[in-house]
Amino acid sequence: MTADLAVNALKMALTHRGHPTGVVVHTDRGSQFRSKKFLKTLDEHKLCGSMGQVGAAGDNAAMESFFALLQKNVLDRKIWNTREKLRLAIVSWIEGIYHRKRRQRALGKLTPIEFMTIMKPVATLAA
Repeated sequence: MTADLAVNALKMALTHRGHPTGVVVHTDRGSQFRSKKFLKTLDEHKLCGSMGQVGAAGDNAAMESFFALLQKNVLDRKIWNTREKLRLAIVSWIEGIYHRKRRQRALGKLTPIEFMTIMKPVATLAA
């Protein structure tokens, strides 16, 4: 993964979330997340960077679980003819099922959409 890919993903997330400020962006210790380009983007958007500790396997447990579900529910289901079809399948699964139907223990048994709906007013007040 390159710094450009990480920066583009961060900018896309910011666009989809209405450019929030003061948000903590937690990453692993990959060089792309320690790059000047990524750190500058965090600073420009008033975001707080957070990195996992060396050897702390639990830091990425939620993402590992997410990617395992993505693999099982989308990637392993069929052969994708084009990147665009795969991209649409991934986005459809994330937005249509993962964020709207899957309850998560770390979010108090809420779906991500329910959690964001509850927390958005709190984040707005804190800003």
